Amino acid sequence: MHKPGTQTQNALGDISLLYVSVLLKAVAAEGANPERLKASFHLNAPESAATDARISIPRFMRLGHAAINATGNPAIGLRMGALSRPVDAGIAGLCAETAETVGQAMETLVRFSLLTSRNSRGAPGVHRHQRSIHFYSIRPYNAYNYFVVDSVLAGWTQLIRHMTGRYDVLDRVRIEYPSRGLDDVFESWFRCPVEFGASTNDIRIKEQVWGLLPLQAHAGMHEKLTNVCELELQQMQRGWSTADRARHHIAPLLVGGNTSLESLSAKLGVTPWTLQRQLAQEGSGFRQLLDATRKQLAVDYLKETNSSLAEIAWLLGFANPPAFHKAYQRWHNISPGEHRKKLRMNTD
Repeated sequence: MHKPGTQTQNALGDISLLYVSVLLKAVAAEGANPERLKASFHLNAPESAATDARISIPRFMRLGHAAINATGNPAIGLRMGALSRPVDAGIAGLCAETAETVGQAMETLVRFSLLTSRNSRGAPGVHRHQRSIHFYSIRPYNAYNYFVVDSVLAGWTQLIRHMTGRYDVLDRVRIEYPSRGLDDVFESWFRCPVEFGASTNDIRIKEQVWGLLPLQAHAGMHEKLTNVCELELQQMQRGWSTADRARHHIAPLLVGGNTSLESLSAKLGVTPWTLQRQLAQEGSGFRQLLDATRKQLAVDYLKETNSSLAEIAWLLGFANPPAFHKAYQRWHNISPGEHRKKLRMNTD
């Protein structure tokens, strides 16, 4: 377990132990033994850990996979959603439920998502005019990450139900991965049409629900908690250099080869020339930073995931697997396949 705030952690990201506690509750609710999972993953009382304690994203996904095997429930993410409370999203969850409308509450939750999770693949977002909350793509999908999408979308839905006292709160749900034969289960849980194999992961809130006053709405408390969240976010990012901030945005842009100086500078809200100047002042540059980010991510993908070399090449934005092999050989003087074997042997 570690605390957030530096850029030296697992390059793939980390997540609050608050979510781990919800997963373990879901395991218990399914009739399995959460203590066995805690022992297997060396989790010492995550339910009473510091509110800013985290584990790596790969470890969380392995824990979720183990939970599915232990319970026999491939839709355990829905069970997690059902058991989620505002406090399980940390201070951001408490801040959200005091908002003036459901829409403002969801925007608040998304705005401060970094306080409880950080993922190299992206960050959640809000489309206000469509009344939709979207979760970034975590392709390629497999038995280790289906539950992540399920739990996020279900957790958001449960928060809306908690705030309104209503269950029929969504127009529709879209899920990027293909149907796994659980369509009826998902539509029964979300109480709306669920589209699998969609172009995105999101929920769309009913128009009459979007503007509702949450049951715990309190303008003064919302302002106070918003200030607390802003302060925590500033403290988390206080030590970030321009390179750190750039690295935070590079990884999501890598997928499919979408990274450019122009796209990165747009994410940072500066001109390409300004970004180049700021990086140069720190002794770095765009190409150097891009190469270093790919290098760090590549090792973590090889060590922490079961993604194929072709999938990793795509995730890192290489034109093809041979280009990835060539770059990896240059970085480490060893092929990615051979290095994966050595990394796994050292881990074992």
